[in-house]
Amino acid sequence: MTGDVVNLRQFRKQKARTEKDRTADQNRISFGRTKAEKQLTQTLNDKASKALDQGKREKPVGPDKGE
Repeated sequence: MTGDVVNLRQFRKQKARTEKDRTADQNRISFGRTKAEKQLTQTLNDKASKALDQGKREKPVGPDKGE
C-alpha cells in the first residue's frame, strides 16, 4: 500500500481558495444587483408613489371650510 504524497501547503491554499469562492458566491446572491436593476426598482417605486398621490383627496383650506 502506497499513499499519495500530498503537499500540505498547497492543500491549505486550495482549501482557502475554495472557501473564499464559496463566500463570494453567497455575497453575489445576497448583495449583487446591477445598476440597471437598482434604477428599475427606483423607477417602479416612484411610479407607484405618484399613482398613490394622484388618488389622494386634498383637505379643504380656508376659514369657511371648517378649519
